Parts: sequence; C-alpha cells; structure tokens
Amino acid sequence: MFHSRLHSFSRLMISLTLAAGLVGLAGGAKAQDRRQNAPGEFDFYVLSLSWSPSFCEEAAERGRGGGRSNIQCEGRPYSFVVHGLWPQYENGFPEYCQRPSPRLNRNIVSSMLDLMPAPGLIFNEWDKHGTCSGLSDRSYFETIRKARAAIKIPAEYLDLSQAKTVAPAEVEEAFIKANPGLSNAAVSVTCNRTRLSEVRICLSKDLQFRACEEIDRRACRRDQLTMPPIRGG
Repeated sequence: MFHSRLHSFSRLMISLTLAAGLVGLAGGAKAQDRRQNAPGEFDFYVLSLSWSPSFCEEAAERGRGGGRSNIQCEGRPYSFVVHGLWPQYENGFPEYCQRPSPRLNRNIVSSMLDLMPAPGLIFNEWDKHGTCSGLSDRSYFETIRKARAAIKIPAEYLDLSQAKTVAPAEVEEAFIKANPGLSNAAVSVTCNRTRLSEVRICLSKDLQFRACEEIDRRACRRDQLTMPPIRGG
C-alpha cells in the first residue's frame, strides 16, 4: 500500500512539474511574442561592425568563393564595415517583419556600397532587419549611415598592416575612448573561434548610446583574439 501511494505521489509531482513547465514556457512565449515581428515595434538598435579581414579569412578557409566574398575580399581594402543595424527587443529580436519584403530600390543599394561592400548583404539586411524598423527603405539606410557616422573607429584599427593580438576588453576600451559617452554596457565584441568577428554597439531609436544586457551576455568570452591585417591596399 505504501509503495502504491508513493508511486501515485511521484506521478502527481511529475505531472505538476510538467504542467508548471508548460505554463512557464507559455508565459515566456507570450512575453517574447507580444510584439514579435510587428514593424516599428522594438526597443533599440544594434549597430554591428564586422572586421572585414576576419570575414575574408573565414570565407577563404571554407572555400566560399563568389558573391559577397569576392566583392568584399578582392576589391579595395576594408577594415570595419557595417554588417547591419538591427532592431532589438530587451529580450530577443524581430526578423523578416514583412513577407514578401517591399522591393529595395537599386539606387539605394549602390549608394550604400561604401559602408556595406556587397549588394547581397544589403538586400539581406533589408529583408531580415530593415523591414522590422517601420521605416521606408530610404529612411532605413539613411539611419544606418547616420548610425555609422556617429561612431569613430579607433585610430589603431584603421590601417592595420600586420596581424594584431587583442583582448575583447581592450577593443571595447579602444572604442569607448574614441567615442565619448559610450560605456562598457553599450558595446560588445564577438568572435569566431580565435578571430575578432564584430563590434556591436547598442543605440536608442534616436541613435544615442544605451545599455543592452542581452547583447553583452552574448559577447566573446575568450581572453585573446586575432585581428587579421587589412587586405591589399
């Protein structure tokens, strides 16, 4: 009898635990999805600056020729390029907010190649992120240009002719020093294996620096990273 009651009690506890878990998941999903993918409904932007030499070395290692790799890696030398300006929630982010996305004017694409050096990248960023901004294509890419213009790249990274070993915190501090008002809470460094991949800077909708805990949690945790040198030139 005792064992039977114990078995029934155990089954009850398992059922209650599963039920609580499902309620928690449902609650979490509701919190996440309240504005999910509603154009213009987000909390802040992330300006993602990609270290182009790292992207090109990775592309070469994977044998990814053609397309963006050829355009970005065989043309003029690039240091930090704009990967994108991404609408974010405090937790999570929207994406592909209009399907199909409004057609992107090719004149806009051409005008952005100095900052985002591949048409495929520009089209993808519009489809995935720009449609979530609530802005027209022209206004969205004007906002990218304004956001990039607001960031000063540290001088030591503008003409890097030899590979450089850095700590993520060192790169963050260099950006903070070069950009008054930027704090550790608003910038993070990402990596791909041993290479520095991106510097991500959090901005309010009016492009002011702001803290972003979730972005900081996703930062690179390695002690040291390599910055490959700028190609060609």
